[in-house]
Amino acid sequence: MTTLPDPAPVTAEPPAAKPGGESLHYAVRNPKLIIGFSLVVILLAIGLAGPLLMDGGNPNEYVGPQAAAPDGTYWMGTTTFGQDVYAQFVHGLRATFLVGVVGGAIAAVIAMLVGFLAGYRGGIVDEILNMLTNVVLVIPALAVLLIINAYLGVRSVAVQGLFIGLTSWPWAARAIRAQTFSLRTREFVDLARLSGSGTWRIVFREIAPNMSSYLFMMFILLFGGSILIASSLDFIGLGPTEGVSLGLMLQSAQQWSALQLGLWWWFIPPGAGITAIVGALYVANVGLDEVFNPKLRES
Repeated sequence: MTTLPDPAPVTAEPPAAKPGGESLHYAVRNPKLIIGFSLVVILLAIGLAGPLLMDGGNPNEYVGPQAAAPDGTYWMGTTTFGQDVYAQFVHGLRATFLVGVVGGAIAAVIAMLVGFLAGYRGGIVDEILNMLTNVVLVIPALAVLLIINAYLGVRSVAVQGLFIGLTSWPWAARAIRAQTFSLRTREFVDLARLSGSGTWRIVFREIAPNMSSYLFMMFILLFGGSILIASSLDFIGLGPTEGVSLGLMLQSAQQWSALQLGLWWWFIPPGAGITAIVGALYVANVGLDEVFNPKLRES
């Protein structure tokens, strides 16, 4: 006759970790995320605080000797016209971040409205919105932006960001639509529907919170994409007509033969600034993917 083993002593189970706390736990230990966001924050701080700490208000003002190399007075040297490259750089950082925020935010809002509505409602609504998305998707956005910018009398960073946002949302809308399709049949959505909640209440109270990490990563990609598009427009001479940006600095350096004249301090800082911002954003995005996706977390 066999006897059952003594039961193990009952101990209270530790409380389950909250999803937010778990994500934070892995976020502060992810080197890609820390390095990427730290670099973005540093450049953003320079762009915000730098212009406030400078005496001159106009970065295009002729303030020093022409084509002077970096020294203690002019940290990044001067242009062939005697303009302070450092002053242009810090103002250009601010403009670059501004166009990224405006363009990325507008594109994200449109993508969420279209993607959520198409994915949740389905049927004829989905077909119409999907057709609209495909039409905008196949339109050469850069060519449209070239035409618009060429015929605008006065171009500003905000207007540039607006048109970039209006043309760069389709891929994000399709991605959100696909995610919404997979979530709209879940039990919590059915319960919200049975309780009488409307479409947008269900979308923003039930579906969107379950996609918050995905939406944040999508905004980072739209943010970086807006900066690259704006820099391309600036470089070919279709940037803001007033002020300065990193892309306009590159355009001026190319126009006035900085490379041929050996004025490396004129074109390297803006090029490095654009590369650092976009590169840091994409590195941080990879880190976020590892944080939010358990399969990608490093042991």
